[in-house]
Amino acid sequence: MEVWDNLIWIVQDFVDPRKRVFVGYLFLSLVIAFVWMWWVGRRNPDNTKRSSLRRLFDKRIFFSNSAKADYKIFVLNRLFSGFISPLLLTQVGIATGMFYLLHDQDWIRSGAFGNTPKALVVALFSLTMFVVDDFTKYLLHRWMHRWPALWSLHKVHHSATTMTPITVYRVHPLEGVLYGARGAVAQGSTIGLFIFLFGNTVDLYTVVGVNVLVFAFHVTGSNLRHSHVDIHYWPWLERILISPAQHQLHHSVAEEHHDKNFGAALAVWDWLFGSLHLSEREKDLTFGLDGRDADYEADLGTIYFRPFKEIGRFFKRRATRLWHTVPKRSSPAAPRKDA
Repeated sequence: MEVWDNLIWIVQDFVDPRKRVFVGYLFLSLVIAFVWMWWVGRRNPDNTKRSSLRRLFDKRIFFSNSAKADYKIFVLNRLFSGFISPLLLTQVGIATGMFYLLHDQDWIRSGAFGNTPKALVVALFSLTMFVVDDFTKYLLHRWMHRWPALWSLHKVHHSATTMTPITVYRVHPLEGVLYGARGAVAQGSTIGLFIFLFGNTVDLYTVVGVNVLVFAFHVTGSNLRHSHVDIHYWPWLERILISPAQHQLHHSVAEEHHDKNFGAALAVWDWLFGSLHLSEREKDLTFGLDGRDADYEADLGTIYFRPFKEIGRFFKRRATRLWHTVPKRSSPAAPRKDA
């Protein structure tokens, strides 16, 4: 029975509508990808529905060394999260803390907006939760690229040379902890704030168990961001929403694509903060890492343990630099013999 429970734990994301890889979202992504591939190449007489299917399920991608590593990392990280999850911050804990923190403020009272129409509260809650969650993802993702210690963790994700929907799980366990803490703080704070302001009027509106905007993001092909199907949007829309092609560009090894398109769902953050790059049509992209980091692609030992060594070297260099910049106290002068 325990073995069966562990197996369910490993695969439960595929049956949880709050997760990107929920089977329903995966199926819809396949439908969108097939229609796109067939429609884009419809003028080519060699492009048939059968050939589109073959390209969609290209075994060179789904059974590449990189993809096989993704599948192994998925299982290992699920096992790791099973041990570490009880120790992490939770939405309930953060929401409770936010609720009581606001109670200590004299300038606002609990339930101050309790008479607000329920439909408006539902809309405000869904929108606020989505925007706050997406903006904090953008910030953490950008920091992952900016700070060397965090990049040591995040480049595990960027080491994929082929991408499938499971590549979203190709992360170092410590990065998973950071993103989990981010989600707890962002979502828990929003929940606590709304319960304090609107009281019993708050209804955590969901569609099959998820925020309606998150649901819309997933049913419109969020899984295709990690895929070989380069769906792009109109330029004006790519300034608002990140297209699959834009996120694939984020994984490109080309120097002009480095540190671009950090957004998860919304592109407005990249647009506002100067990291936006529109998709490029009919351009082949190469994914992965360059130089000595190329062995991250499939070697699990490198993927899991090299980041610890790099982080250790980073802090050692910082400590050494700090030691040499701190003014040293001079030794007391020896007493003069004629004193």
